[in-house]
Amino acid sequence: MNVERLDVTAYTIPTDAPEADGTLAWDTTTVVVVEARSATTTGLGWTYAAADAGSVVRDLLARPVLGRSVLDVAGAHEAMSRAVRNAGRPGLVACALSAVDIALWDLKARMLELPLMRLIGAVRDTVPVYGSGGFTTYHSTHLATQLNGWVHGQGIGRVKIKIGEEWGRAVERDLKRVRHARKAIGPRAELYVDANGAYARKQAVRVGHALADLGVGWFEEPVSSDDLTGLGIVRDLVVSDVAAGEYGYDLPYFARMAPVVDCLQIDATRCGGLTVWLRAAALAEAHGLEVSAHCAPHVHAHPAACVPNLRHVEWFHDHVRVESLYFDGGLDPSGGVLRPAAKGAPGHGLDFRHEDATPYRVL
Repeated sequence: MNVERLDVTAYTIPTDAPEADGTLAWDTTTVVVVEARSATTTGLGWTYAAADAGSVVRDLLARPVLGRSVLDVAGAHEAMSRAVRNAGRPGLVACALSAVDIALWDLKARMLELPLMRLIGAVRDTVPVYGSGGFTTYHSTHLATQLNGWVHGQGIGRVKIKIGEEWGRAVERDLKRVRHARKAIGPRAELYVDANGAYARKQAVRVGHALADLGVGWFEEPVSSDDLTGLGIVRDLVVSDVAAGEYGYDLPYFARMAPVVDCLQIDATRCGGLTVWLRAAALAEAHGLEVSAHCAPHVHAHPAACVPNLRHVEWFHDHVRVESLYFDGGLDPSGGVLRPAAKGAPGHGLDFRHEDATPYRVL
């Protein structure tokens, strides 16, 4: 049982409305799909990155993977990591490696006819989620409708909106939107915000004090995630939990980030796949931290069930939309939790519908 083929495609899909956060605006989402094949069995992996990540899979990662035992995921990961040394591991290369690693984990689980969480070793059957969107481009009605859908429609008791508009130059509007969000979801639901690194240090502290009065319990990237000292300062001076880590492309990143946050975010589609995601979760546990899975919820549902220090998985609007439109086997977040193994399907249980996505294919 060896890996015989790695197929890669990419699709750039328009968003359902213009979107922006504090430091970036966009109107498309690109998903790079990797399929690892052995005989009649296929493992599926994906990442949300530029289509060029697919070229990295073909040009740099196929050779160290092809011909390896399907069971040897750790060996394949190490071989890929060594193969990209001179190409530069962080960024696009790490996203490509992540997609392959996810596909290999899925292939192994399907070969063994096990749900992925049973293969890894589950510590829970359900995985908490929080609704994530609330882009700065949304008008008040759109924002309220989205939040209401999660909280009152699907019973998801935690939601997050974007703040830090115009690189932190619109604080009054930020706080107005937070107040509007609180009114929409009511007093009981948990409210989170994400500044995407838009604020300066003292500005973030001032905003954090105002957020505490509005019952905000999660302040994500109040300053740039590159500013580790700043993250630590804000964490120590505000009431809300400070979170960061989504731009971690290798394990040492999380070792540097862990001492300055209250919750460590990890993204398996960026950090090196499930192999590194599980290692980073263990690293966080050693620092006494919980972890939160960043975006790509169907990638994270199974591994999230396997770590004791999980806080939740991000039910991110863009990725949920792509994964519901073009993947079979999607999960239901009703009640605020996912049940990854409820259907008993092997692997992560998802398959990609290439024919439906063909109009958006770019690779």
